[in-house]
Amino acid sequence: MTNITQPKFPLGRVVITFNAAQHLSAVAVNDALRRHQAGDWGDIPPEDACENEISLKQGFRLHSAYGTGERRFWVITEHDRSVTTILLPQDY
Repeated sequence: MTNITQPKFPLGRVVITFNAAQHLSAVAVNDALRRHQAGDWGDIPPEDACENEISLKQGFRLHSAYGTGERRFWVITEHDRSVTTILLPQDY
């Protein structure tokens, strides 16, 4: 049985840094985007997850982290939900 979750917010235009595009698989990126939009913030501290829940309701920036080691990456959706960026930590 597939667990389908309704998106909690729009992603807007999705962009990826050149560096992230070179190092991440399309499967990992698509899975992360699905999780991010569903409110599964990935591997972030509990206080950051709590902040995302507040940001979701108040219209602030949302930040998630997925993967490990050299494949760890971030997904950031801007406060106005116009753009979601996939990037590696060193791209920030």
